[in-house]
Amino acid sequence: MMWLGYNRPYMPQPQPHFAFGKNWANFLVHLNDDRIRGACDQMQAAIGNLHGKSFLDVGCGSGLHSLAALRLGAHRIVSFDFDPESVRCAQELKLRYGADCNWRIEQGSALDETYVRSLGHFDVVYSWGVLHHTGDMWRALDLIALPARDKLMVSIYNDQGFLSSIWRNLKSAYVRHPVTRPVVVLAALAYMWGPKVLLQPQRVVRDWRGYYRKRGMSAWHDVIDWAGGYPYEFATPDAVFSFFHERGFQLTRLKTCRGRLCCNEFVFTRNSLPALVSTETQSPVAAATEV
Repeated sequence: MMWLGYNRPYMPQPQPHFAFGKNWANFLVHLNDDRIRGACDQMQAAIGNLHGKSFLDVGCGSGLHSLAALRLGAHRIVSFDFDPESVRCAQELKLRYGADCNWRIEQGSALDETYVRSLGHFDVVYSWGVLHHTGDMWRALDLIALPARDKLMVSIYNDQGFLSSIWRNLKSAYVRHPVTRPVVVLAALAYMWGPKVLLQPQRVVRDWRGYYRKRGMSAWHDVIDWAGGYPYEFATPDAVFSFFHERGFQLTRLKTCRGRLCCNEFVFTRNSLPALVSTETQSPVAAATEV
């Protein structure tokens, strides 16, 4: 099994980034039982039974998915995020719904090897839509595999080549030049909802209101997240599959974007024996259950 071997001390490099925590704070105002139930349903479909298991939420954001893990029976939960406002959001969520449970919330970075190693091991390591915003996605993916005892779930933006590069420039403009934000948000809204407005107008209002069924999320806050989500990296499903295959993980579930600009979802299970590094790896579509 081959690791990249990040032995140097982690020194965060200041760079423009989207205020994810502020967006999550606005989202919490709208959080209700339907959204929590939607998050629970999606997590259970992806990971399965969490009863009695330990759960690490990498880049916890609002804390919604940690709460879903708690509702699904996880007995020990650790959540961390680099953004201090996101940490405060998760702490607020714990006060509302899980004040007396075994749920620890911290500020930390998925790029800091010393910190990640200090967390120990967990039955499930979960990171949805986070690591492509760290500024060093492959390092983050490498490090979060360390605490995964059994299952590892990640979601990473799909690589669409030139189109992905265009969105990276738009997102960079959003965080660097506030005057561009209305234009970028309008572009994000058109990209995410324009096809449905044109092809299925009768479903727009219903789907907007029912958006909470997608992991408990809010349609508007997802638009803002997409518009401003910078740093922004992306990868093909095969690249992510090969990366974790080399690190001793087997792909057990794959949900792809089917050629669109959104997140591919991966669930990996750690093999009992390290996998040999090979240039001939099985396609992720053949290796996993795709949904």
